[in-house]
Amino acid sequence: MSIVNKLETECDLSDSDLKALLETDIYDDKLKVSADKVRQKFYGKDVYLRGLIEFTNHCKNNCLYCGIRADNKNCERYRLSKGEIFSCCREGYELGFRTFVLQGGEDLSYSDKDICEIVSNVKAAYPDCAVTLSIGERSKQSYIDYFNAGTDRYLLRHETANEEHYKRLHPSSMSSDNRKRCLFDLKEIGYQVGSGFMVGSPFQTTECLIEDLRFLQVLEPDMIGIGPFISHKHTPFKNYKNGSISLTLRLISVLRLMFPKALIPATTALGTLHPRGREMGLACGANVVMPNLSPVSVRNKYAIYDNKICTGEESAQCRTCLERRVNSAGYKVVTDRGDAKTRLY
Repeated sequence: MSIVNKLETECDLSDSDLKALLETDIYDDKLKVSADKVRQKFYGKDVYLRGLIEFTNHCKNNCLYCGIRADNKNCERYRLSKGEIFSCCREGYELGFRTFVLQGGEDLSYSDKDICEIVSNVKAAYPDCAVTLSIGERSKQSYIDYFNAGTDRYLLRHETANEEHYKRLHPSSMSSDNRKRCLFDLKEIGYQVGSGFMVGSPFQTTECLIEDLRFLQVLEPDMIGIGPFISHKHTPFKNYKNGSISLTLRLISVLRLMFPKALIPATTALGTLHPRGREMGLACGANVVMPNLSPVSVRNKYAIYDNKICTGEESAQCRTCLERRVNSAGYKVVTDRGDAKTRLY
């Protein structure tokens, strides 16, 4: 049995087989075909839309790779009001979105009460929609409060499961243990949980990537988001090369086979590094795209990496463009909350 066939049937490989799979491109075509077959088994050709609202680019942290890090004095900061956030959701609902992703830096000027009010107002107006938060590390009680206010999902990429690698990407005030604690707290509370990692971040090795996959097997997330590392000119990593598109696509296929029922996005980062990056991601097993619903006036300010695409398009343009791209790849956008299927693992 080939490595790919074994992964497809058993949803797992030994570390040595994973290393062989990740370090060569000879399996890529077969991986892609197998991953697409598995995603169609559980999700057909459906692709789910997530309306992304980047509501603040203030952040208390100083992650070395991130363009909105606290010490970047060149970043033009902004915060959306509760009314502005709700207006983005209203426009998104009219465009057919049934999931809203409220994402921001770790900006503590929004109190837990503020976050709960934002979520509860959106859920009251649009009870058929899911609300996802992606606002970083918080206390377990904060997560409980957000959940009780109506939050359905929470995205928190672990970025790297290797503790030493984590320390090389983040300031000493942050820890891999706390990031993982947050993820398991979210699972325990009852969220649909999303995690993931950068591909090609500085100092990353194949062994780091295998450790990421093993961590995800323990966490059993509902959503897994990965994308290539892209440098930002105002960070300490400005001179590091961007991550590999081919390795990112390979890993999307591996993730689809290891986690058959997970929701996996074709990320904006892929589209930033290649004009058909998101279409390529869909062909390799992804089944989510995230058009931007943020006001055009702030889109280019939420610059976690350089040359981010779609910063000048109105929300309707973003949705139409992505639907066209999804169709060109042989799939179809559906107006649906897009909850994860019951897990196999």
